[in-house]
Amino acid sequence: MMEENTQTAETSADVEIQQETCESLRAERDEYRDKHLRLYAEFENYRKKALKDKDEVLKYANESMIYELLPVMDSLDMALQHASTGNSDALTALAKGVENTLREMNRTLEKFGLTQIEAAGKAFDPSVHHAMSQVERNDMDENMVVQELRKGYMYKEKVLRATLVTVSKKASQNNGD
Repeated sequence: MMEENTQTAETSADVEIQQETCESLRAERDEYRDKHLRLYAEFENYRKKALKDKDEVLKYANESMIYELLPVMDSLDMALQHASTGNSDALTALAKGVENTLREMNRTLEKFGLTQIEAAGKAFDPSVHHAMSQVERNDMDENMVVQELRKGYMYKEKVLRATLVTVSKKASQNNGD
């Protein structure tokens, strides 16, 4: 009988040890599961951020090239303005060629996301216009764009170059005193 009690006590002790080991292993398993879930969530967040960053880079990849082409477009605009003041057939043909080149260049750049900022006759907007001067005008509201001095452009949703403008102001009232 004594032997039976000793065996029962040993079996009881073994069961307790096994239960403790089992609980310890469950806790360890839960800890690893928690770490795994956290790492997976971290990885998913990283993957989403990397995709977003890649999309942003691709979206504006052509920006510097397009920016470098803006002076070429300015030169074509000026050539067109100067050629249109002449009367000879050669100047007319030149003006037509420059006009066609500029139109085709604009059409091509529009495909890549470049758009001209409309300014003349619009309210002055410092986010897309850069005021170079003011002129007194009674026939217009104050802070209206009177003249575009250099065209401005948007690339996708971003201002690539602000439009240089002349802005209206109310004429000062002099009473002759």
